[in-house]
Amino acid sequence: MLQPYKALIERCIQRDAAAQQAFYERFAPSMMAVCYRYARDKSEAEDMLQEGFIKIFGKLDRYTYKGALEGWMRRIVINTAIDMIRKQKYQQRETDIEEAVGEEVSDSAMDNLEVEYLFEIIQELPTGYRVVFNMYAIEGYSHKEIGQKLGITESTSRSQYTRARAILKQRIREDHLEPNLYRDAI
Repeated sequence: MLQPYKALIERCIQRDAAAQQAFYERFAPSMMAVCYRYARDKSEAEDMLQEGFIKIFGKLDRYTYKGALEGWMRRIVINTAIDMIRKQKYQQRETDIEEAVGEEVSDSAMDNLEVEYLFEIIQELPTGYRVVFNMYAIEGYSHKEIGQKLGITESTSRSQYTRARAILKQRIREDHLEPNLYRDAI
């Protein structure tokens, strides 16, 4: 399988500044979108992106050309974001599991809500809830994997995800969206 970025990657490994700039410009927008999901604000997202690319350039010689380059990079950026959050001690401490109040909902209805609105209300979640919600609902990590990555128990991950969903549902209701939109969302 031919990798369209192989020559560029090889130049980046050789520390060719022009190649690194071209690589950054090509992939920074999509990786910034990942950072925004974990950051509290634009400044924190930019810091995560910068740290992520430092790690990407440092590990680029380990990329094996198996699997998607962007998927490989995404994992590094996500892990960088999580590490930064953990270091900043924003992660909420272990809590008891609480059941979410409300009806069962479908994940497919997320498409019915405007992306910008969802992004905005997800960003308003407390950091621990936001990180777990993004890792589980968007990135597809299991609660066991989340617990291992964040240094929390699996039950804490479940609890924080459940609470994040409850907060998001409540916020949607408060914003007076049509009932058929929020009923199946989140």
